[in-house]
Amino acid sequence: MKSEDISFPLGQTIVDCTIAAPDNPGRYPGVVLVAGSGPTDRNWESPLLPGTNGSGRLIAEQLASSGYVTIRYDKRASGPRAQQNVALLSGHISFESHFDELQGAVSRLLSRPDVDPSNVFALTSSEGAMHALYYQTHSGVLPFAGMVLTGSPGRALSDVANYQVVTELSKIPNSDDLVSRYYALVKKFEDGLPFAPDANLPDFANNLIAALSAPVNQPFSREFWSFRPSDYVRKTMVPVLVVIGKKDIQTEWKLDGGALEEASQGKSNVSFFYPQHANHVLKHEPRPREDLTGATAIEGYNGAESVLDDDTLKTILAWLRKQSA
Repeated sequence: MKSEDISFPLGQTIVDCTIAAPDNPGRYPGVVLVAGSGPTDRNWESPLLPGTNGSGRLIAEQLASSGYVTIRYDKRASGPRAQQNVALLSGHISFESHFDELQGAVSRLLSRPDVDPSNVFALTSSEGAMHALYYQTHSGVLPFAGMVLTGSPGRALSDVANYQVVTELSKIPNSDDLVSRYYALVKKFEDGLPFAPDANLPDFANNLIAALSAPVNQPFSREFWSFRPSDYVRKTMVPVLVVIGKKDIQTEWKLDGGALEEASQGKSNVSFFYPQHANHVLKHEPRPREDLTGATAIEGYNGAESVLDDDTLKTILAWLRKQSA
């Protein structure tokens, strides 16, 4: 396996990427890895989380060792250029700006002589599924031959976020009052009113609505809030593998997987895998699901001792081999 860093200009900004490819000359299927939300970078690492053992890098290297050319890229609000890029993009971040990043990464992959253009796949994490699904709706682009959507929400993002916050608030004394206060903040955001924190709410609830309301994140946060991935999966004609771990506490495999399964009824191109011990970033999580909280689960994300879930990796590789044969 060999690896190289590249970059490409996008407007006034720069997008940084890493290519991982097989050592031997040849023509291989390609895989574009699309990272999750916020400041999560090309390696699926975040300055908000401890550790530098990101699943994106580990998966890309495993794929390259298995006969795939991969590209993973920093969304412009992530990685070492985040501060300068966000200043240039302030108020212009949108699904279209994310599409531009993904299209640029796909173009760089297709420009390589070792990539088979008829066999280019997307492998996404969390929010990344939304960007791959959105990409597929565009005319004038080479659509993905298939998509692996990991940790993908199926419900509207408002439903997912509200579920996560309310679950955490329910563990705190006076939870009924806190939930009511949280939904009052949500209503103000949805009505386009300026954000004002509620001193009675914990930081995580205030911080979510503050980030959604921030002018720098518009119009994306409002598009993001109402985006329903199941609607896009329903219209997708290429093969899709949905992977949601049963130790994932960010995406609920029963609720989100259920929404995607319902949208896929009668569609033979969509399959599902719910690994018993995979967390949100496909690492092996040995602890019982009931012992995991927002604070404890992240210990298994990027720590030096964390490893990819073997069953999940084998399933993804087998699916890709079948589709690219």
